[in-house]
Amino acid sequence: MGFFDNLFSKEKKETLDKGLEKSKDSFLSKMTKAVAGKDTVDDDVLDNLEEVLVTSDVGVDTTLKIIDRIEERVERDKYLGTSELNLILREEIAGLLSEIDGGNDSELSIPKVDGPYVIMVVGVNGVGKTTTIGKLAYQLKKKGYNVVLGAADTFRAAAIEQLEIWANRVGVPIIKQKFGSDPASVAFDTVESANAMGADVVLIDTAGRLHNKINLMNELTKVKRVMQKVLPKAPHEVLLVLDGSTGQNAFEQAKQFTASTDVTSLAVTKLDGTAKGGVVIGISDQFQIPVKYIGVGEGLEDLQVFNKFEFVDSFFKM
Repeated sequence: MGFFDNLFSKEKKETLDKGLEKSKDSFLSKMTKAVAGKDTVDDDVLDNLEEVLVTSDVGVDTTLKIIDRIEERVERDKYLGTSELNLILREEIAGLLSEIDGGNDSELSIPKVDGPYVIMVVGVNGVGKTTTIGKLAYQLKKKGYNVVLGAADTFRAAAIEQLEIWANRVGVPIIKQKFGSDPASVAFDTVESANAMGADVVLIDTAGRLHNKINLMNELTKVKRVMQKVLPKAPHEVLLVLDGSTGQNAFEQAKQFTASTDVTSLAVTKLDGTAKGGVVIGISDQFQIPVKYIGVGEGLEDLQVFNKFEFVDSFFKM
């Protein structure tokens, strides 16, 4: 069976299975109805499957790619029983996701660069951006990395306070200025301080105002430009955080951010509280940006490094 012969970390996989339970149950319930009374995969089954995928927030364009792949399998194999459909679906979706650059690591690791590795974290308010930063800082420190946080979301006093709480909880330094300060100035100070400290990783929190505001996008460009005065290649990564529970709205946020800044990786949060886990598949495919992290619970370890094979196995597990 190829893709799914891997030995997954038992504890991580159990957490993932639990976190995707609502999405899986919703999908399998629809799938059962889609193939009811059918022994073979025919046009009616494929039409029903298309509707199931779209209503599972996979997205229209990605759904059509998946259906095309399954049609090719039907044409090649001549006979495809509905009992095989779940496995075929898992294989084809894993294959689709495998075409996206970004590797398939299950372990948290940071590339070696000249100076600290700078991650600028972007996303609208309420998606779990600051919490994602806190959990990532915790896991990186646990791995032995020296981490510095930068509170560049200066437009909300609560954002600075929340990040400071995380810094204290995790036990890592935070660079901040007063509410209303220039975000680019905070980013500059953070990178400069982290470089002087010999830090390994810098996580920069940024403002999360509405993604359709041009001023916010101009501000992100300025933050990047100012950091490059300290480290010419900073930020090394721009991580966009999306709330998986918002379904199709997450697509729109990704569209706006990717059009306005050079997003290089994605984190999809709050998957444990929703049946919209299919959004991970659609966003990965449509934007050709690797999903690097997924949030499947509230615990510090429940921000997981995304493994496409583990995800697909959990999502479609019978």
